[in-house]
Amino acid sequence: MRAETVQKTDNQPPKTFSAADIGLILKAAHFAANKHRSQKRKGGEASPYINHPLEVAELIWNTGECYDPEVVCAAILHDTVEDTETTFTEIEELFGMRIASLVKEVTDDKSLPKAERKALQIEHAPHLSEGACLIKLGDKASNVKDIVNDPPPDWSEERKHDYVEWTKLVVNELAQVSLPLKEHYERNYQSAKATLAKQAKKIGD
Repeated sequence: MRAETVQKTDNQPPKTFSAADIGLILKAAHFAANKHRSQKRKGGEASPYINHPLEVAELIWNTGECYDPEVVCAAILHDTVEDTETTFTEIEELFGMRIASLVKEVTDDKSLPKAERKALQIEHAPHLSEGACLIKLGDKASNVKDIVNDPPPDWSEERKHDYVEWTKLVVNELAQVSLPLKEHYERNYQSAKATLAKQAKKIGD
C-alpha cells in the first residue's frame, strides 16, 4: 500500500548555515569521493561514480527543497555501503546515528539475488522515512535520466525498458514528500519511455 503524504514542518531554508553544517556536508563529499574513487558509472561515458550521489544531493536540495544538512549528507553517502568497502558502523562513527540510519534505509543487501533486492525496494518503499523517501526519489530520477542519456552499452532495449518501469513501481509506493521532485522524476520517466519507444520502433523497422 502506498504511504501517506508527509506534511513537512521543519524543512524550510534557514537564513544561514552553521560552519558545522557546511563542514559536515563537505566531509561527506570528501568521504564519498574517496570511497568511490576507483568506480565509474555503467554508462558508455564511464563518468566518475561520485557524480551520481552528488547529483542526488543536488536534486533533493534544489528541486526537492530539502534543506536538512543530514539528509543531504546521507544522499551523498547513499551508495557507500552498498557499493564500496564501507560499513554502517563507520558511517555512524564519522557522521552520526541519524545519517547512518538514513543510509541504511536506502541500502540494498547485496547478498540477495538482484530480483529479490528489486522486489524488496518496492515492498519497503511505503515505510521509508521522509529523508529516505527524498533520497530514493532523487536516486531514481537521476538513474532514469542516465538510462536515456548515457545507458550502459551492454544493456538491451528490453533491459532498459524493464529498469525504467521498475523505478516507477518503487516511486509509486513512496510517500509524497516533495511534489517538485516527484514531478522532476515524472518528466524524466516520460522522456525515457518516449525515447525507448522510438528506439524500439527503429529496431522493429
